[in-house]
Amino acid sequence: MSRIDFHSNVADKLLYCCRLSRKIMASADVQGHLRTIVIVGSSKELQELDVLMWSFSKTDFLPHAWLDQDAAQETPIVFVSDERELQGSAIPHGDVLIYLKKEEPKQFNQLLERFPRWIEVVTTQEDERLAGRERYKAYRELGHDLHHFDQAKGA
Repeated sequence: MSRIDFHSNVADKLLYCCRLSRKIMASADVQGHLRTIVIVGSSKELQELDVLMWSFSKTDFLPHAWLDQDAAQETPIVFVSDERELQGSAIPHGDVLIYLKKEEPKQFNQLLERFPRWIEVVTTQEDERLAGRERYKAYRELGHDLHHFDQAKGA
C-alpha cells in the first residue's frame, strides 16, 4: 500500500513544491537511483511552477518537462495537468507523485498502484484546507497509510 503524506498550512505552494522536489531528488532509493517525481496540478499552477523552477535558487537546477514533451522520458520531474494522462503513458517515472489540486484525483486507486509515495500539498487558503481535509478523510476511510506534516508548526 502507498504512503500518503499531507503537507498542510503551506504559505506558498509553488515555492514549497520547488524545495520539496529538490529534497526528493537529492535522496536516493534503496538501489541508489535518484528519485523521479510527477507533479500534478492545474495548467496555470504548472506554468507558474515551470518558471519558478528555473529561478527559485541561484545554485540548484531542477530539470523538468511536461508529460507530452520528448524530454519527459529522461527528465526526473514531469508536469501533468490531467492525471488521467498518466494511465497510458510509458514514462519511467513512478517514485513520487506530488498532488497540488484541490479536487480528489481521478482514478486514485490506479495511480496509487503506480506511485509508492504520494504527497499532497495544502495551502493556508480556506477552500484548499477544507478540500484537503475531505481528501484526508476519504483516504483514511480507504485504509491508506497517512502522515501529516503541519508546516505552521515549523514557521
